[in-house]
Amino acid sequence: MTLRPEATLDKFATRGDGWLPGLIGVRFTAVAENRIDAELDIRSELLAPNGYLHAATVIALADTACGYGCILSLPEGATGFTTVELKVNFLRTAREGTLACEARLVHNGRTTQVWDATVTDPRGRALALFRCTELILRD
Repeated sequence: MTLRPEATLDKFATRGDGWLPGLIGVRFTAVAENRIDAELDIRSELLAPNGYLHAATVIALADTACGYGCILSLPEGATGFTTVELKVNFLRTAREGTLACEARLVHNGRTTQVWDATVTDPRGRALALFRCTELILRD
């Protein structure tokens, strides 16, 4: 598989500007075949009223990483994708520091892709396990 020309670390750095990934501060740290890494600094706006990390923050980080991974690996003739299913298991929480996310392609079919992501806390421990299915769109 060859990475699409629009799927580079430099291009991903600003792709989310003005959209949810940019608003919450997702940054990409590595782009490779079948994998993409991202990170997000925890700040008060991303916490729930109880003072702990909001579940939606973790989901947004993982779903963004998997979605950008899907962009880099769209098959020939595909015009885009949309998420048709996602699941997450939360293992712990955090209040400060930087979250890391590693997204990996586990199924690359003609009509769907399945991506797994592990979000880790600032100490490197698994915070959440995420899986999504992407429907490949064609005109």
